[in-house]
Amino acid sequence: MAQEGFTVWLTGMLGAGKTTLADYIAARLRQVGRKVEVLDEDEVGDALWGEIEDTKEDRILVTRRLGVVADMLTRNGVCTLVAATSPYKGAREENRRLIQRYLEVYVNCPTDDLIKRDSTGKYKKALAGEIPNFVGITEPYEPPSSPEVTVQTNIEQAEAGALKIFQALLDLAHMTGEELKVITGTKMKANPKAKKGKPGKPAKAPKAKPAKAPKKGKKK
Repeated sequence: MAQEGFTVWLTGMLGAGKTTLADYIAARLRQVGRKVEVLDEDEVGDALWGEIEDTKEDRILVTRRLGVVADMLTRNGVCTLVAATSPYKGAREENRRLIQRYLEVYVNCPTDDLIKRDSTGKYKKALAGEIPNFVGITEPYEPPSSPEVTVQTNIEQAEAGALKIFQALLDLAHMTGEELKVITGTKMKANPKAKKGKPGKPAKAPKAKPAKAPKKGKKK
């Protein structure tokens, strides 16, 4: 029986840890033979929207284009992990309606912490007025109202955040308990009462089986 794909959409501000989480989850999905693609906005930007500017309208266009690609991959059995700021609720909700098997993850981190750990210097430049239209500083970021999962990366490690995402995928029947036992080394049960924005409470994070770690410094 062919496996069905799904999209995990990781939204959050620059440097919150979206790429780190996406890479961590992707490595573990491959452990159980899943087809996986990571759509990182920084990596696919030149190909999908290199010609556009940094305006609200263009950011919405970016989110829509990523949504179209994610939908195509999902319909063809691929586990698609989108790591994109995607700052506007309306555009994200369009993708929720477009993609049938969809899970939204809010990768959250306080702005003060993002500024402190920013190795690119972009936050300081934005605060100094050197970068206009910077999301989270001079332009708003609209957090999700009811994401299936929220990961607070200033206090949660990638392993704990990923476990919450895997639990939500199990609750929504996008993954099986057998797959997750291979990934986590423990038996996880689906919560039949879990609803959109309210996945079942995961158990304490077990140690996941080793997988190739994402490259250091690759945070978005």
